[in-house]
Amino acid sequence: MVPDLLLTALLDGPAHGYEVMDRLERFSGGNWRPSPGSIYPLLQMFQDRGVVRSSEVDGKRVFSLTESGQQQAAERRVDRAGAAFPTEEHSPLRDETFKLRMAAQELSATASPEVVERAAAIVKDARQALHRLLAEQ
Repeated sequence: MVPDLLLTALLDGPAHGYEVMDRLERFSGGNWRPSPGSIYPLLQMFQDRGVVRSSEVDGKRVFSLTESGQQQAAERRVDRAGAAFPTEEHSPLRDETFKLRMAAQELSATASPEVVERAAAIVKDARQALHRLLAEQ
């Protein structure tokens, strides 16, 4: 869904990555803002596929749809009103994920390599458990 939303956001015109993130946040009514770590790799993938091109404008890398990208975006256009964006009911999960990230960063900065390895295994187990929950849906 996020790739389709990204293409829909670029239908509104050329934008740098943070502008795309702003558009997606607006699409969701402020309930969801993607991270640069999810947007920039998608933009690069689309550029590699010839769907998006980039150019330097005022010192920023600006992305726009190619002709084939415009066609693909029009075909895959996401109805912003019907898009499944995270809502307030998802905020407890978002909050706990943020706390987990902060704890992991603190641990990785201070712990021994053995402890970091154990922590990575714990996070891996949690990720796999979440995937199992997704499969039950």
